[in-house]
Amino acid sequence: MARRNIDITISPLAGSRAVVTGGSDGIGLRIVTRLALAGAELVLPVRNTRKAEAAVTGILEKAPDAQITILPLDLSSLESVARFGEDMARDGRPVHLLINNAGVMTPPTRQTTRDGFELQFGTNHLGHFALASHLLPLLRAGRARVTSQISIAANQGAINWADVNWERSYDGMRAYSQSKIAFGLFGLELERRSQAHGWGITSNLSHPGIAPTSLLSARDEIGRTEDTLGVRVIRWASKRGIVAGTPETAALPALYASTSPDAVAGRLYGPRGIGHLGGGPAEQKLYSRLRSEQDAERMWQVSEKLTGVSFP
Repeated sequence: MARRNIDITISPLAGSRAVVTGGSDGIGLRIVTRLALAGAELVLPVRNTRKAEAAVTGILEKAPDAQITILPLDLSSLESVARFGEDMARDGRPVHLLINNAGVMTPPTRQTTRDGFELQFGTNHLGHFALASHLLPLLRAGRARVTSQISIAANQGAINWADVNWERSYDGMRAYSQSKIAFGLFGLELERRSQAHGWGITSNLSHPGIAPTSLLSARDEIGRTEDTLGVRVIRWASKRGIVAGTPETAALPALYASTSPDAVAGRLYGPRGIGHLGGGPAEQKLYSRLRSEQDAERMWQVSEKLTGVSFP
């Protein structure tokens, strides 16, 4: 039970502007609340404005002076991502933190984004890839720290290079693993390209372990009508302090990776507990699927081709 008291200290962030995807509930809401308490100005890109407004009300109860902007963003639509980029460009202010946290996991049947990509690959990876491209000038202006939230699922499975959209066969969990491997390769390649081209951005990875959030809960938008067995087991374990973390502790790796002066670019941060499933944040050995620079370069090229966006 002592694990529930685990926390980190976040340095003052006054004057910093943070963009956090998936910040209206679950782990993301814990992340943005902590950033607000540290003084960061928040931009919440959201698909559900009403849900976001409720989240902002809760944040302001804890951080009354917080500055929070809600903007529409649907990561499963490249048009929506481009519009968000245009909204941010019109505002013109630098972005100092980008935490790519939003995601979707194992819909009950194969589904596609508005652009025809397999939903998990399209949302978890391609949507964030396009988002970073559109925000690049603002990220460069802010010498931003970029943290991309992957998953322990990136330590299993593989990229289905012959069929990245799983059109010929479909396995929800394998497709989810692919989306997180691809996303991790992106985060590491972003760091390498920033160093090579002088973008001034630093990029690293985090993962939350496991915790009871909405990711595996009933979600009408993906056709899941009831909570999965997995999330019920996670809730049971989390309540009893057994291996699993809580939404609060699960938020810590991304917070540490994106704000700590000790967090290093190009590294992976996650819980330090048993199996790296719960506990306080710490650097972890990079998953084997993420170590190939050739795979990262190949996925970058595939992503540019599929999304139609590019980096300079």
